[in-house]
Amino acid sequence: MLTKTSPTLADGTKITDLVNTATREVQLRALSDPEIYELEMDRIFGRIWNLLGHESEIPNSGDFMVRDMGSDSVLITRDKDGQVHVALNVCPHRGMRISVVDAGNTQVHTCIYHGWAFRPNGAFLGAPVERETMHGKMMSKEQLGLKKARSTLYGGLIFATWNINGPSFDEFLGDTKWYYDMLFNRTDRGMEVLGPPQRFTVRANWKAAGEQSAADGFHTLMLHRWLGEVGNYSKKIEGEVSTGDLSPEMYGVEISSPHGHAMRCIDLARKIKRLTGLDPEKLSVAEKLAALPPVGMSKEMVSQLANHLSEDQLKVMTTMPPQVGGMFPNVLFGFVYLPQADGTVVGSMTMHAYIPKGPDKLEFVNWIFAEKDTPPELREKMLKQTIQLFGTSGMVEQDDSDTWPHMTKSAKGAMGRKSTMKYQAVYETGKPAGWPGPGIVNEGFTKDDTQWHWWLHWRELMTTEA
Repeated sequence: MLTKTSPTLADGTKITDLVNTATREVQLRALSDPEIYELEMDRIFGRIWNLLGHESEIPNSGDFMVRDMGSDSVLITRDKDGQVHVALNVCPHRGMRISVVDAGNTQVHTCIYHGWAFRPNGAFLGAPVERETMHGKMMSKEQLGLKKARSTLYGGLIFATWNINGPSFDEFLGDTKWYYDMLFNRTDRGMEVLGPPQRFTVRANWKAAGEQSAADGFHTLMLHRWLGEVGNYSKKIEGEVSTGDLSPEMYGVEISSPHGHAMRCIDLARKIKRLTGLDPEKLSVAEKLAALPPVGMSKEMVSQLANHLSEDQLKVMTTMPPQVGGMFPNVLFGFVYLPQADGTVVGSMTMHAYIPKGPDKLEFVNWIFAEKDTPPELREKMLKQTIQLFGTSGMVEQDDSDTWPHMTKSAKGAMGRKSTMKYQAVYETGKPAGWPGPGIVNEGFTKDDTQWHWWLHWRELMTTEA
């Protein structure tokens, strides 16, 4: 049973007071306060579905990897039957980590402290000197297994939660699943990782990155201006210097969710017209797909879409597909069409997770994907482009990861912590005529609604007690 309650911080401030629903403001101290951070580990990361990786990272029986669910280390394994399991990476004997390496392969996970051993599914096998029953007789072997999380696979992505009896994963996604399926469940064989994820540490609060991932479009105009000046979106005419104006990319449809998920669906009309010279309004869905296949797909793969997506989903896929956005609370996806100098387009498929490592520290984890059927030449182009732009050394991520530490420092100041972050640019349009998809839908120039719904869900979870 869940009950509404508003925890009170040491100085008397209630969590509910941090988010002003009347003026759409959030107190900046939310990005630095240690008390808030500790509460988040329990009420947010202890409840929601956490992205941990992709099953193609552990393809074989006995493969395992170590990741984090909030402040907890977890062991992700594949057993002999091919099933994926997620368990707390803590030995139930004395609290030692079962695995002290990032990844490997074994059918028996043995604690280096006292030798307790566990199967890939978390079941306790036994301890050294069996006849002496090191594990005692007060508890059965069945009671001494690793603490298991509730896990699921979605498009090969591995998600897990400690909320064993809470909402299902489909309930967690809600209406946004209709859109996410267009990215993660669209081909016959699915997608796979292109190598292990890139990882680096940023001296910033995880929410500075997490809330930006809720489809913040405004920062692109300034922080990523170079994309329009010298990058993939520059528009040079007969040697003239590009203005760097990215505002045309800011028009489209934005999807918000009461669960904090968000996405920006960006108009493909200009790209299709540039590639074909024809009016996109006069082209059929099939003709648009032939002119500009979805991100990461070749023309030969397009026929697979009909096996997995509805006519309405295909309509959105060929007009205003979701290209950037996030899953609450700490995941960003980017399925982006990148114009090339020769007039062609190369897709980028990437996902980031911003793992909390303390009130002012996060680990940036970046996965790069391709569909399994993607031709090798296209796959290589995708990998190169994604690393250059969205990888740990990518130019876009160098922009973003420079701002978050400054925000976190500001949140520590005696006066700065009393400042507010404002989300007051409000949509007044609603969904476009004939839009077939569900959710909170608005069209036009990007606004703050998606990020505001992110903060509203943060507030809801932080003030609801199990």
